[in-house]
Amino acid sequence: MTRYLQIVVCAAGPAADVTQLIAAATKQSWTTAVTATPSALDFIGPEAIERLTGHPVRSTYRSSPGTRRSLPTADALIIAPATYNSVNKIALGIADNYALTTIAELIGRQVPTVVVPFVNTALATRAPFQRAVASLRDERVRIIGTEDGWEPHPPGSGNSRQRDFPWTAALEAATRLADDMPASNTHRG
Repeated sequence: MTRYLQIVVCAAGPAADVTQLIAAATKQSWTTAVTATPSALDFIGPEAIERLTGHPVRSTYRSSPGTRRSLPTADALIIAPATYNSVNKIALGIADNYALTTIAELIGRQVPTVVVPFVNTALATRAPFQRAVASLRDERVRIIGTEDGWEPHPPGSGNSRQRDFPWTAALEAATRLADDMPASNTHRG
């Protein structure tokens, strides 16, 4: 059985390595596609991603109204890396770009969702971020964090943490969540 994994990347250093997640998911028989926030396009190699997934990297709405979706309905969603700004917007339901609209809809459809924040300690301790994480957890969104050994990094040290980004933990969590979904999955359709 092939399942479909939607990946959304935000504008942070680890986005450049999203091909690691794609390769690992493909080995586990996931079909993948990547959506990027507009700023994330500067961090990724869309051509390499398209070769691996067989799908174009989406960052804008379809240009032709009335055209059908070209991708299957998602069985799981991974948002990684998720920036401070994106985590806060997702929790508030702000959908001011294609990627955030996609996320809002998939969470609303109760698609198993995993978020991997890539934030520094100064941002992670802010009350808005703490509320956003708690709010997303209340919606059954899985946040990869301290309990998984993934800690916010000291300000200015993000580059040194990029190679340790928990792509494998994100995929494992998404797979577990998708496996736990009932057979009469209500998010379809």
